[in-house]
Amino acid sequence: MIFEDSIDGLLLWNDQFQIVDLNSSAEDIFGLSKDLLIGKNLFGLFSETKIKPEIIKHVEQAMDKGKHSSTIIIESEEGQKRYFDYSSKHEIVEGLNLTVIKDITEKIEIQEQLRKSDTLNVIGELAAGIAHEIRNPMTALKGFIQLLEGSIKLEHEMYYQVITSELQRIDSIINEFLILAKPQAKRFQEKDIKQIMKETVDLLNAQAVLHNVQFITSFENKLPLIFCEPNQLKKVFINIIKNAIEVMPDGGNILIKINQTENNQIRISICDEGMGIPEEKIKKLGEPFYTTKERGTGLGLMVSYRIIEEHQGTVQIESEIGKGTTFTIILPLLANSK
Repeated sequence: MIFEDSIDGLLLWNDQFQIVDLNSSAEDIFGLSKDLLIGKNLFGLFSETKIKPEIIKHVEQAMDKGKHSSTIIIESEEGQKRYFDYSSKHEIVEGLNLTVIKDITEKIEIQEQLRKSDTLNVIGELAAGIAHEIRNPMTALKGFIQLLEGSIKLEHEMYYQVITSELQRIDSIINEFLILAKPQAKRFQEKDIKQIMKETVDLLNAQAVLHNVQFITSFENKLPLIFCEPNQLKKVFINIIKNAIEVMPDGGNILIKINQTENNQIRISICDEGMGIPEEKIKKLGEPFYTTKERGTGLGLMVSYRIIEEHQGTVQIESEIGKGTTFTIILPLLANSK
């Protein structure tokens, strides 16, 4: 009974690497029934996957050392990753070996969320002091520059424009610091997510036209209202869509889709046709000062992560080199204000 009722996948195999028995949890993990698996070669389970060499190495280590544990990552055709702990013990009884398989995907995802959350909190504390220290001399600089505006000679006008433009950029960075530094006053209310997105698209349409970028929208009809802070969500959408425009210097399409999921959530996906982002860089997106842009700070996406987190939502990023990147935001229909 203990074998069959275990929530972990249990797999018994002999020294000829034939499957002798497995429980129902293992059937669920492999998506195959016990009748089809018993008597089959252990490695045959993984013959059409990229992880077969890892499984062979794992089994060899268990046979050699008596026991061995590994973390195996399985990636679906859609690019979704599942993480499994494989623990194997050789000769639990004569001629029989046991492999315990634990699905640790949720644990890994929670650890990653906590790591990012801790980073945000630390950066937030640092940001408060930095932003205020910079803002004071910045105010003086902006004031004196404005006083000089009338006396700027024609040949120096370009320098004046560069100075004011860069001061505005610094001011924008300071504002992003302050958003991280402390919670902003927010008024959560019931709003139409489609309307918020339409207003965002209208706002960015001129920039899109300049870059030869077209918006393609697909919004599900009769979507329920969501409980949100509309200006904060608009900030997230602006940040992601502006990035999408900028990664397509030769133009292209941005597909924006909004629909309701079976789990009573709202899914917003923003898909560009840029060059894509390497997998190792995707993991770092949202971290402070990490950016794939030449003049970026990484704070925009970091702020976006925090806003979505405050809406009890999640951000997922999928990318394919040479084809583009998709940002997917999942929001609950009944989020509570914080």
